[in-house]
Amino acid sequence: MISNSTERTLPEPIGPVLYLAFELSQNEWKLGFTVGYGQSPRVRDIPARNIKSLQKEIRIAKDRFKLPDTTEVISCYEAGRDGFWLHRCITSLGILNLVVDSSSIEVKRRARQNKTDNLDVRKLLTMLIRYHHGEYKVWSVVKIPSEAIEDYRQLNRELIALKKERTQHINRIKGLLATQGKTMAVNSSFEANLEKLRLWNGRPLSPYMHQRLKREYQRIQLIQAHTKEIDDLRRDILRTSQDPAIEQVRHLMKLKGIGINSAWLFVMEFFAWREFRNRREVGALAGLTPTHNQSGETSRDRGISKAGNKFVRGMIVEIAWGWVHYQPKAKSSRWFQAKYANASKRLRRIGIVAVARRLLVALWRFHETGEIPKGAVLKNPS
Repeated sequence: MISNSTERTLPEPIGPVLYLAFELSQNEWKLGFTVGYGQSPRVRDIPARNIKSLQKEIRIAKDRFKLPDTTEVISCYEAGRDGFWLHRCITSLGILNLVVDSSSIEVKRRARQNKTDNLDVRKLLTMLIRYHHGEYKVWSVVKIPSEAIEDYRQLNRELIALKKERTQHINRIKGLLATQGKTMAVNSSFEANLEKLRLWNGRPLSPYMHQRLKREYQRIQLIQAHTKEIDDLRRDILRTSQDPAIEQVRHLMKLKGIGINSAWLFVMEFFAWREFRNRREVGALAGLTPTHNQSGETSRDRGISKAGNKFVRGMIVEIAWGWVHYQPKAKSSRWFQAKYANASKRLRRIGIVAVARRLLVALWRFHETGEIPKGAVLKNPS
């Protein structure tokens, strides 16, 4: 699998190599072929997701560049809506492939720039050659999760999406009630209270407004049913599965203050398949590293980078607040209380991000070596 590090992930170029870049879209793929610097690329279009056409174009490109059939092919495409199925498919054909973080690709900042698929595929080809010849910082390469881990991730990501949808429906109900000069708790007795609701003049809600509010609440109930279904499924998996990733979830849940939601997310998004070499990589991949702006005598901090996994970043900040409460004797909790106990709300929010970064690193060490975070305690076995 491809690493995010700057270490060599492709073999040294020995003999001829056919370079291939994909520019993907819904209906059409643009392919760019070349054999190295100074060679005009061969650009062709094929129907999207048509692997037979892809194989045919590779054969034609080898003939066009007078390469033997055994010539190695190295390809790349930008990570996006197509996910990783294409990577798995073309690697099964014996092609070395890189999935590239699109936000890491260098872009000229001089005035307005032309932007076409043709230019993009040529740019990818140039950068692929540079990367293959040792310029490893030219872009960031995405590490590919296993199919099993990618499937497990659907559970926690669907839960996050469902919670957002539930909040949207609740806010919509409150907004609609506000237009009628009313407020009401959105709870299990909502429908019964809606029937009794009277406006300022003693009249009931208008029929269409009443029906709309009722349907909005029914959508919330459906979301709650789906949420419960996923929660029950995860708990069944935890009880019965012997999968190594699920064992890692159980291990993290031994810590007081870490529940199934956070443990599942941290393992499936980070610990089960990524290989961290040090704490800096852990913080960077979660987007929790500080960013600095320094020029001459001017120097200022610009907050955290937010250039990492947003699911992990959001969850670890949420867990950090609970960590201070449930693990008051932990080193990071004592540091936070000593420095921010009497601080303003704004400063406490800044401080909790620092706790979150330290906590994520501590959880990584606990996952890797079993080292309990300093001062923290495990849950009582029951």
